[in-house]
Amino acid sequence: MTLTEINALEALAFETHFAGVLEHSPRYAAQVAAGRPYRSVEALAAAFAAAFTSDTPDAQLALIRAHPDLAGKAALAGDLTRESASEQASAGLDRLSPEEYAEFHRLNAAYHDRFGLPYVVCVREHSKESIFEGARRRLSNTPEQERRAALHEIGRIARLRVLDLVQEEGHD
Repeated sequence: MTLTEINALEALAFETHFAGVLEHSPRYAAQVAAGRPYRSVEALAAAFAAAFTSDTPDAQLALIRAHPDLAGKAALAGDLTRESASEQASAGLDRLSPEEYAEFHRLNAAYHDRFGLPYVVCVREHSKESIFEGARRRLSNTPEQERRAALHEIGRIARLRVLDLVQEEGHD
């Protein structure tokens, strides 16, 4: 759908179309729908980021915790959202060696122990090597720094997901 078509959608259709932009958090799509019309796809994407960054700290933590561990149990069981499965595959996280799976398991456990959160990164902007490096580096963050880093990454993920869902005007 083009931006013109999206701006004209009924609220429920808009919410359905954009329900997967923020992981397991379709309620934000209703908030973004209420802000239409959007003048650009980037403005639409920014509205999703504004929706969660203006939310309560508890809601932000819930959004971060809604993200799956990278190459974790949900991925191995095939229980990821369609968006997360595609994104993890784009970085090769569905084709790891046993040693790499073990390293992700160790990093995921360290993240949960230190922050009570999954390690969230926009995997589409990284290679598996840079994902590993980023996780190791971010383990030295304070809890507040890590919360901000995770929210920043969620904004990047949401932007790319919005771009995937909106077709350029004049293109079929």
